Amino acid sequence: MSVLTIDAGTTGVTALIVGENGAVLARGYQEFAQHYPESGWVEHNAEEIWQATLAACRVALDGTEEAPTCLGITNQRETAVLWDRRRGTAPRRAIVWQDRRTAGICAELRDAGHEDRVTELTGLRLDPYFTASKLTWISRHDARAWSGVESGDVAVGTVDSYVIWRLTGGARHVTDASNASRTLLYDIRAGAWSPELCDLFGVPMSALPEVVPSYGPVGDTDPEEFFGLRIPVAGIAGDQQAAMFGQNCYLPGSSKCTYGTGSFVLVNTGGEAVDPKHGLLSTVLWQHPDGRLDYALEGSIFVTGAAVQWLRDGLGLIDTAPQSEALAASVQDSGGVVFVPALTGLGAPDWDPHARGAIFGITRGTGRAHLARATLEAIAFEVRDVVDAMATASGTALPELRVDGGASANDLLCQLQADQLGVSVARPRIQETTALGAAFLAGLGTGVWASTEELTHTWQLDRRFEPGERDERAYARWRTAVERSKGWAELE
Repeated sequence: MSVLTIDAGTTGVTALIVGENGAVLARGYQEFAQHYPESGWVEHNAEEIWQATLAACRVALDGTEEAPTCLGITNQRETAVLWDRRRGTAPRRAIVWQDRRTAGICAELRDAGHEDRVTELTGLRLDPYFTASKLTWISRHDARAWSGVESGDVAVGTVDSYVIWRLTGGARHVTDASNASRTLLYDIRAGAWSPELCDLFGVPMSALPEVVPSYGPVGDTDPEEFFGLRIPVAGIAGDQQAAMFGQNCYLPGSSKCTYGTGSFVLVNTGGEAVDPKHGLLSTVLWQHPDGRLDYALEGSIFVTGAAVQWLRDGLGLIDTAPQSEALAASVQDSGGVVFVPALTGLGAPDWDPHARGAIFGITRGTGRAHLARATLEAIAFEVRDVVDAMATASGTALPELRVDGGASANDLLCQLQADQLGVSVARPRIQETTALGAAFLAGLGTGVWASTEELTHTWQLDRRFEPGERDERAYARWRTAVERSKGWAELE
């Protein structure tokens, strides 16, 4: 038996065929366009996401003769998607999780005294990162699209909801608890959409998807829409929760960091939704078929891998992202250069939507290798900021950090990370753990795997990076630079 999994990420869609032993049998990938209509705005075309999904799945399916028994989906979280319930067309582009345009709306609600209550219900904070303020912005600035939401003709959801709607030919408008918990509209302890929050943000509850468990069949693919296949959609999770599942972080205290467009550190807190402190978030990990919820503490870093992409696409310093390792390794240190990659503001633990990227310490001797090194160091520093906050919040240090995502293939980054954290960093053989986690959820929901205990045998170590000397002076410079980057957009 095999499982088809779809990872609808921020810059492209990955599709994998995963076998019973956890091995990847086939894969496909298709990028889609990023749209930046104004400074700080990031948008996606929903139809382009769907076409990328079909293209990636076609390649993966062509790579194996065996038809998959079920399908799992994982996705970029928090992105707000609207689409017509009858035709599937989107009345406007989706507003992406990185988008900062709703900083003013969040400030209004904060100034009105709502943040403590919002955090109490959701485990989150008032920040443009999350979905609800994006929907409020659409209601204020796109009357045509919002009138469809209010009339019931237009559905609202995150990327998982939209893709599942297309996969099932419009039969199912659903999301799972892990994605719902990232919207600012979901009560994480009640395990349901909150009428109070929907009223606060002005979002009709009738427009929202049904919240279903993270594993177990929720609907079948429509053969006319999906390559003649009728298979159950049986696993759903936001990308970071799926990565936790793929990393076998099933027990309280286990943790991982995914290095993607941004980086996200999560630690499993079991059945307890821990009150978020020190710039962290409390979020749903997954919902079991019996309704039980597991939770995590999360530190969300907005720009890490995207900073390496900026070196490639914005500055032309490298031709491919993997070249950053060799370039950075060609110098012993950054030469005093510090790069704060606040290209879309700062996430955890500083949370400043008005911060902007900055490079400090440039001299006549600074070269592109120093900037590449400073970029990798910045990623390690950002993750240290979050892990230190988690240790303070929980009172215990992490025993190890499991890592995954594209940048985890960078040996220099992993070593810098181990040095900064002072704990071992473990990298699995399969680093596409986000997609793998969605496959595991779908397979667990349909009997491909009988239990999470069985799934733990699929995890295999590629390399463990042990901590060496920690450069505290470099970290101190980093913290000084972060403080100087804050509030920059407010000066415009």
